[in-house]
Amino acid sequence: MNYQWYPGHMTKAKRMMQENIKLIDLMIELVDARIPLSSRNPDIDGLAGNKARMILLNKADLADAAYNKKWSEYFKGKGYHVVEINSRSGAGMKAIQETVREACREKIERDRKRGIVNRPVRAMVAGIPNVGKSTFINTFAGKACTKTGNKPGVTKGKQWIRLNKSLELLDTPGILWPKFEDQAVGMRLAFIGSMNDDILNIEELAMDLIEFLKKNYPDALEKRFGQEIWGNEGKEGKGTLEILENICQIRHCFLKGEAPDIARAASMVMDDFRSGKLGRITLEFP
Repeated sequence: MNYQWYPGHMTKAKRMMQENIKLIDLMIELVDARIPLSSRNPDIDGLAGNKARMILLNKADLADAAYNKKWSEYFKGKGYHVVEINSRSGAGMKAIQETVREACREKIERDRKRGIVNRPVRAMVAGIPNVGKSTFINTFAGKACTKTGNKPGVTKGKQWIRLNKSLELLDTPGILWPKFEDQAVGMRLAFIGSMNDDILNIEELAMDLIEFLKKNYPDALEKRFGQEIWGNEGKEGKGTLEILENICQIRHCFLKGEAPDIARAASMVMDDFRSGKLGRITLEFP
C-alpha cells in the first residue's frame, strides 16, 4: 500500500501559519507519543525559524511508559522543552505553564528590561491531523474553545485563545507534508489515524500492525483476544491472515455462509490499538 494524503486545505493552512509566525514567541508542537518522530511534520522546523520550541508528547497514556521517558530525553538533548501529557484526562497539564515560562525566559527578561510587564507569551500550537491539538487547548483552558473530533481535519482555520494574562495560544489546522520519503512513516501515521481511513486498505494495515506486535509486543494480542488467537498449534509461525481469521472465530465475525469477515476483524484490531485496548504500545524507538 502506498501511503500519502495531502488534501488541498493543508497548503492553505501552511500558508496561514507562515503569515502568522511573526506574531508568536513560541512554537508548541504536539506529537503522538506512540510515534514521536513520524508524527513530527518536518515543515514545522522551517516555519518556526528561531522561535522558542516546545514539544508535547500527547497521548502518553497510550504509549509505552519506558519509551516516553527515552523520547523525552531524546528531544531535550536536541534543545527542546518537553512535557508528557494526556490532553483528554489532563495528566501533565500543570507542568506546561512553567515550561512555557522556561522556554521564553529570554523573551520575558528582555521585555522586563524594556519596562514591558504582563505582556502575554503568544504561542502557536501546531501538529499533524488527529494529534489532539484542539482537545489539548480545551483542557488547558478549562473550557470548550475549539471544535474537537476523533478524525483528522476538524480544525479548518486559525483561532486565537487567551488562556490567562500570561499566555495566548493560536490554534492551527493539522497539516501533513506533501510527500513521505519513507513509507514506514506513512504507515505509522495510518496506524494512529492521522490519515483518512477511507483511502486506506484497513485489512492490509491491520496485518502490518499485527506483524509489528508479534515482534515487539507479543503478549498484546493474546491479552486482548485470548490464547485462541494462535489456534491449536500455538503462536510459532502464525501468519497475520491466519491470526485475523482466528479473531473472526473468537469474536463471531462472519459473512453469509460462515466465511470469516476479515474486514470487520481488521477494523476491530485497528480500533483496539487506537483506543489503547491492546495496551500501551510505542511504534518507534529512539
